[in-house]
Amino acid sequence: MLNGKKIIVVLPAYNAAATLEKTVSELDRDVVDEVLLVDDFSADETVCLARGLDIRCFLHDRNYGYGRNQKTCYREALKSEADVIVMLHPDYQYSPKLVPAMAAMVVSGEYEVVLGSRILGGKARSGGMPLYKYIFNRMLTLAENLFLGSKLSEFHTGFRAFSRSVLEELPIHENSDDFMFDNEMLAQAIYFKFNVGEISCPTRYFPEASSINFRRSVVYGLGVLWTSVRFRLQKWGVASFRIFAAREPAPAPDYYTEID
Repeated sequence: MLNGKKIIVVLPAYNAAATLEKTVSELDRDVVDEVLLVDDFSADETVCLARGLDIRCFLHDRNYGYGRNQKTCYREALKSEADVIVMLHPDYQYSPKLVPAMAAMVVSGEYEVVLGSRILGGKARSGGMPLYKYIFNRMLTLAENLFLGSKLSEFHTGFRAFSRSVLEELPIHENSDDFMFDNEMLAQAIYFKFNVGEISCPTRYFPEASSINFRRSVVYGLGVLWTSVRFRLQKWGVASFRIFAAREPAPAPDYYTEID
């Protein structure tokens, strides 16, 4: 705990057996009260490994995608009475050692969303980020800052911390079940005026680290621009989109189970 606040780390996992133990071993369990893993129907030994690492584990009944995985993560974290929820990829691309710092920024009350930025500190390329991904990242972030009226260094990190109120209020069940989920959720946080902070985070690119290919990166980029356009149209009152509407009750889940 931090200042009496319950800290839960959620791990959206898919074929993470090669890196899961290393990721979990670097979590500070004096700060992290609980670790939840949601497995999106992996084909490897992710679930078996998780059961031996003091992790609560939930299994999807089929592969639904990265966005749906996070929806399950956040639903279960809220049910477990988390005050701060940190989303960390179990592929060891981001540093688990920064979880206490990110959680502390939320606990301070100064920020309700904290991003682990690979761009702050200028080490993204030296950490192995492919050149085309770096260029896409910078171009898309520039466009989003213009459309959303923000000043973030990066919109596309997969290392994030949230206050409980963010997850209770954002209509995240309206978001994509795929990789667009992250971007839509951050746009929602800005739309609903939550305070967003950043911390410098090193990145590691290696064969076992998850990464989308060039074709999917292009599709993702187009989706990012569409989210930005929807944000601006909603702000102008020209159109209305469900991802920027008041939260409605999410449908009861029936697509996953907890693994004892």
